[in-house]
Amino acid sequence: MSPMNPEIPETPAPDLTVDGTGLLCVTLLLRLRKQIDGAEPGTVVHVIATDPAAPLDLPAWCHMTGHDYLGPVPGAEQPVYALRLAADALSTRADAPWHPAAPPTW
Repeated sequence: MSPMNPEIPETPAPDLTVDGTGLLCVTLLLRLRKQIDGAEPGTVVHVIATDPAAPLDLPAWCHMTGHDYLGPVPGAEQPVYALRLAADALSTRADAPWHPAAPPTW
């Protein structure tokens, strides 16, 4: 918790930053997927995302894949969102990171 405001948790410092300035979320997710490929579970990723759909698309993508969405990063000059990579995250297609790599086996 922040000592100045105990109600707002501090966002962890990034291990990796993905710059999606000027990109639509579709292209941003392609870049994000490529840049996190091979990153260790627990890696904190800050995503710079200027697309107005990012506050909806990034949490939805994290929910779909199983990564932890940490929310917007306060005090950033541009819109920045944080997430933490999960060990058991669902793989997505390289050409379409909004689709699972393999269909679910129910």
